[in-house]
Amino acid sequence: MKHRSHIVAPEGLQQVVLHACCAPCSSAIVEWLLGNHIQPTIFYFNPNIYPHREYDIRKEESKRHADALGIVWIDGDYDHEEWLRQVSGLEQEPERGLRCERCFAVRLKATALLAQQTGIPYFTTTLGSSRWKSLDQIARAGQEAEHLVPGTHFWAQNWRKDGLQERRNELLREFNFYNQRYCGCEFSIPKESDL
Repeated sequence: MKHRSHIVAPEGLQQVVLHACCAPCSSAIVEWLLGNHIQPTIFYFNPNIYPHREYDIRKEESKRHADALGIVWIDGDYDHEEWLRQVSGLEQEPERGLRCERCFAVRLKATALLAQQTGIPYFTTTLGSSRWKSLDQIARAGQEAEHLVPGTHFWAQNWRKDGLQERRNELLREFNFYNQRYCGCEFSIPKESDL
């Protein structure tokens, strides 16, 4: 009996803008896309990441991964102050709360705008690979971005399926990626006792 894949690309998809939060999370997804004849353009847009040094480390790892595979990699602007304005009033929200959903909306709208500018109608995100994130929140944020940016289509995908989580961990070791211990923003940094 043939294994049925839980990852289903939109019909005829050949290119996609992939919003990447980090190299470890994007590695297995990129491998899957290339293995299924879909060319990703990686968009690194994460103004939520704090402090700036952490942002730079994750950015360089993402670029290193893309360069190693010969994939187009685009750097989004880092404007943490603007991101803080976007989530103002939601600072005390727990992880998976309203702050996270607003953060996803900011990042996916920027991804949809890039998709529109590059003429690649589909966009997706590596955020759907994290077991710490709400797939429903990601889907709502992506659909909102699709609605706000004409001519774009959000590919909502649970990237935890079909062995991609295990493959992510293998690639993390193969590429010797820096592996962060928290989502990114200052509100998600774990207390020392949680590490």
